Amino acid sequence: MTIGIIGSGALGSNLARILAKSGIAATISNSRGPASLASLVEELGPSITAGTVEEAASADIVFAAVRWVDAEKVFGSLPAWDGRIVVDGTNPVEFLDPNSPDANDPSNPLAAYGIKAVDLGGKYSSEVFKQFVPGARVVKAFNHLDVNVLPEPEVSGGKRVLFYSGDDAAAKADVRKIIEDAGFFAVDLGALDVGGPLASLPFGSLSAHNFVKI
Repeated sequence: MTIGIIGSGALGSNLARILAKSGIAATISNSRGPASLASLVEELGPSITAGTVEEAASADIVFAAVRWVDAEKVFGSLPAWDGRIVVDGTNPVEFLDPNSPDANDPSNPLAAYGIKAVDLGGKYSSEVFKQFVPGARVVKAFNHLDVNVLPEPEVSGGKRVLFYSGDDAAAKADVRKIIEDAGFFAVDLGALDVGGPLASLPFGSLSAHNFVKI
């Protein structure tokens, strides 16, 4: 089963590190093209290759590792998904320019963290994200932890907990296998409309909680 990663920022590059550490092959991509990823793939070794966004999107399992504000533009321009799996690692937040007025907006409780929540009109984020990938089987995962801890799935004598949710049992089983093969302890939160809101930043009740299974 092939794996693609779309996005090479903090989440995408750390996803690649996780997979490389476990010897899991994947193709990583970004909007700047494969040449911009040369140093990253050299660091990670032969299991990770650089490709175009279209090449990464053709994989059996595709990780969405882009900023929320870019998700519709990036995924809306790709070919039909035809039942392939898309792992939604996005969160509905906008990153603020520290020099902008928004960075000091007293009405935004998240301004001190450099972000603000995106108004989704009462919808949860994966409900919106699914519209960008029609025909895909969407699984929500790899979005609720600080990306900087992801390359270390084992800590304090145990395994970090990774939550996942989705509406297709077979798709969830495939994603669970990746989570476990990468060294994490996988916890199924159920359907997308239940697990998605629970684990999504910034306001999900399970988001940003770094649980460890001993």
